[in-house]
Amino acid sequence: MNESSIYVSNLNRALKSIKSDIIVDFICSDAARIIVVTNKVTISSDLQSIKHYVKDTNCINSNKVNSPRFLQSKSYLKIISLLYLQKNTAISLNSNVIKSIIKVNHIFNNIILALKPHVIKVFLKSDIAIVWIDIWNVQSRSNTKMLINRCFNVGNYIATIWRANMNPRVSQCKNCWR
Repeated sequence: MNESSIYVSNLNRALKSIKSDIIVDFICSDAARIIVVTNKVTISSDLQSIKHYVKDTNCINSNKVNSPRFLQSKSYLKIISLLYLQKNTAISLNSNVIKSIIKVNHIFNNIILALKPHVIKVFLKSDIAIVWIDIWNVQSRSNTKMLINRCFNVGNYIATIWRANMNPRVSQCKNCWR
């Protein structure tokens, strides 16, 4: 990164060649990634041009370059009406079971969990659980908007996804804290 000004000007030249009005302000790096700061929010074609330029430079191992992505933040959701004890097994609902449910369900395509799911039983004598999930989201919150109020099947039960507070230990509704 000693020659970052050269890379900034070359990236700006590459963006200008595709008639983009995006300008790269500066580049910085750490052990895990390269961060490219631009003057405006980019579109996917601009990201692809940046990706091609980075892969073509000689000082970077192109096999280790991941796809560029927009700035992300966490969104907090809860899944209600899941059975705490799985039928026909002695397995209680835990984060690994939730991850496997999310992996096979189509509504969670392109969703990346930020932390492991947190499972809480609704009542001591009840067999229903609430699961809090934290997902990575883009600035437009499109991943969250796509999931809120969606239903999906887990066995014979229908689970629903709701928006949630950041902390799963905070009461989510008047019925959940009893």
